[in-house]
Formats: sequence, C-alpha cells, structure tokens
Amino acid sequence: MSSATPSPNEPVDTARKPWPEIDCLTADAAVRMPNQVGWYPGVKVALDYAAAILLLPCVVILVGMAALAVKLTSSGPVFYSQTRIGLNGRRYKIFKIRTMHYNCEMRSGIKWSQKGDNRITRVGNFLRITHIDELPQLLNVLWGEMSLVGPRPERPEVIQAKGLDQLVPGYKHRLLVKPGVTGLAQVQLPADTDITSVRYKVVYDLYYVQNPNLLLDLRLLLATVFKSVGVGARLLRWLFLLPSQRTIAAVFQSSVRVATESDSRTALLPA
Repeated sequence: MSSATPSPNEPVDTARKPWPEIDCLTADAAVRMPNQVGWYPGVKVALDYAAAILLLPCVVILVGMAALAVKLTSSGPVFYSQTRIGLNGRRYKIFKIRTMHYNCEMRSGIKWSQKGDNRITRVGNFLRITHIDELPQLLNVLWGEMSLVGPRPERPEVIQAKGLDQLVPGYKHRLLVKPGVTGLAQVQLPADTDITSVRYKVVYDLYYVQNPNLLLDLRLLLATVFKSVGVGARLLRWLFLLPSQRTIAAVFQSSVRVATESDSRTALLPA
C-alpha cells in the first residue's frame, strides 16, 4: 500500500494545521463518486454565460489597468497562456496576466510558489492577492471551457512532475465538472505549496462536485470578492455559511474505501 507521505524532495508547509481525517489516508485509498443527477448542472451553463457577459465591462477596465501596471514595471509580455486540464480530462488554453518575471521557470523549473517567492514581481504579488490576474479567464467561461465556480484547473506538467494523480486520492474526480475561475477550495485554503496541500484542496473540490447548487455558487462568488480585499477564510466561512472542515471531511470519507490487495485491479484509483 502506497504511503501518503510526500516525497523527501518535496517542501513541506510546516505552518499548516494537520487534518487527521485526511492525513490518515494512503495514496491508494479508492474514492467512488455517486452519480449526480439534477436540474442545476444544465442551468449553470446559462448562468455562467449571463454572468460573464454582465461582468465583462468591469473586467475589461480592471484588466486594462493591470496590464498597464505590468508593462510599466517589468519586461516581457503582459498576458500569457498555459495548457490546463479541464472537464473529463480535456486540455485547453487558460489566459492570465503575468505575475512573475518573464521566463523564470526556465531557471527555476516547475515548482509551486512559496512565501517570499522571488520569481513574483511586486505588481504581480498584488494581482495575485486580489485575483485580478485570473480575470482574463472570463474568456474561457464565454468559450464554454470553464465555469465561474468549480475546482481550479492544473497544468499537465505539474500533475506529472508532482505525481498528483498517484499521490492524491480522488484527484481525477475533480474533472467531473468544469474547472472554475474561483471555488470552495480557493476561498477557504491557501495556495498549493506541497502534496499535502493539494490533498486538502481535492477534499474541498470533491465536496463541491457532490453538492453543486445555485446558492453555494452565489455565496462563493461573493466570498471571492471579500477575499480579494483581505477577508480571512474563517470569517468568510461564517459570513457566507460555507461548510465546515468537519462537514467536508465527513462527505469525503463517505466516498472513500481503502484499497486491498485482492481488489487492487478493479478499485477506482486516482489517475
């Protein structure tokens, strides 16, 4: 049975609080997702388009101001695209405003951003805190590749380099819904720093996959606005009646079965 312990070469966030219900799971814990049938998934597509069109004028202004700030303070292109993994594993191009020094990964390699990351510019740090760098993804919403709310998409290179599909139980099930510009994990947890932080985020993502509804989406959109101006996760949870960590863990545990040697060939393992 595979260990859930991160690789010795993987940096560990020592400031993070442990989550015993999730930390105890090994990488080969099988996660089975119930089929979700209802009216909301179909309606959500229309709501995404309508909301994106309404937000577009404001977004254009914010993106224009951010683009000018990036251009004046650092060399290189303002915008860039990356390949991400979307619904049912389909690849697509995501658009963002550059927040790091141009071509910095050619020197640093693929790695998660850590506190005090010198690859991030001063303007880029502000754009990340306020999530303005994510706003060009409204185009992806209009093209039907993303939703306003859902699990954040990841780069295939990161999935492969970090072994996320092997070390994170249920990772593939995030792809059962469209990825989102924001989401439950994004407003409640800090950015990924190591394998364990990804494991925690996936638990939140799968809660959303199993419980999509209009009221939750509206609360998460409002919570994202408040988070962009510095409101903390605990207060956001209280203000917008977001599910507690205990509730999220209970829902996740109801879908987990520890894989045994006898069923290792047929168990639905994260891939």
